[in-house]
Amino acid sequence: MRNRRAVPPSPLPQRHGIDPVRLRLPADGAWATVRDHLVDRLSSAVDPGQVDAMLREGRVWGADGPLAPGAPYVPGAYLWFHRELLPETPVPYAVEVLYRDEILVVADKPHFLATTPRGRHVTETALARLRRDLGLPALSPAHRLDRLTAGVVMFTARPEYRAAYQNLFRDRRVRKEYEAVAPYDPELGLPRTVRNRIVKERGVIAAREVPGEPNSESRIELLEHRGGLGRYRLVPLTGRTHQLRLHMSGLGVPILGDPVYPAVLDSAPDDFRRPLQLLARSLEFTDPLTGRARRFESRRTLAAWTSHREWAGEETAAPR
Repeated sequence: MRNRRAVPPSPLPQRHGIDPVRLRLPADGAWATVRDHLVDRLSSAVDPGQVDAMLREGRVWGADGPLAPGAPYVPGAYLWFHRELLPETPVPYAVEVLYRDEILVVADKPHFLATTPRGRHVTETALARLRRDLGLPALSPAHRLDRLTAGVVMFTARPEYRAAYQNLFRDRRVRKEYEAVAPYDPELGLPRTVRNRIVKERGVIAAREVPGEPNSESRIELLEHRGGLGRYRLVPLTGRTHQLRLHMSGLGVPILGDPVYPAVLDSAPDDFRRPLQLLARSLEFTDPLTGRARRFESRRTLAAWTSHREWAGEETAAPR
């Protein structure tokens, strides 16, 4: 078996809790200089003048330090640089830490905050905030929650622990329980298990149900109802994108505050009114390193159930 070349550690520190970009120069490259390669490789994001400025200002590093503007192209070499961070609308709600030790950090994520950097959400993410606030630059996610979903999300403090906990989710050895507020339909027979096939196409906001072998499964129960609303327990047995939201909408009881199901709605990035009424209530599993039974539970409530008038108001709604 061919030995794989070890990736050297980054010579650049994180910035605002975000790792620098790491690139490896192709082994079959025909560029004369690093600059020539970066101009070609980054052409969709930056212009040649920006590449020149990055090199002139010492912002592109190799394993041994910053690279000069005329640095020769070395096939297989690694480069690092920090991406330009665009302004982001601050999410005005805190990430609460439910549990922390030398292995795990379990957080109670608010609505509207992404779990990890993606797209236009980079520094305003739970991962970046926790890295900064806890002083844990190696923190990494064991799983993810949708940006609009609040509740329990788990991270590992060091990279050597990550695979063990990620594999729990991959192998469906974590019991995940969610809570939702949605319309109450007395004709809808519950509890029930929903199974169907879900596809999510890249670049398309909404997932959809299609004919074929089921790849998603959710248990849906009604906990209580009043005033035309129901409070539901949702237990996903698989983890497809938007699975619970799509299943609830498919039953005719879309989750309150959902801007995608049953119809995609426009929303401003700084509109924090009427958050999606979906909460990751708890995670339960056997710890893969210690063998201990673990259960972590959110302290948050769903505002549309505890104070529907406040949640539905134009100015006073605030996820909790």
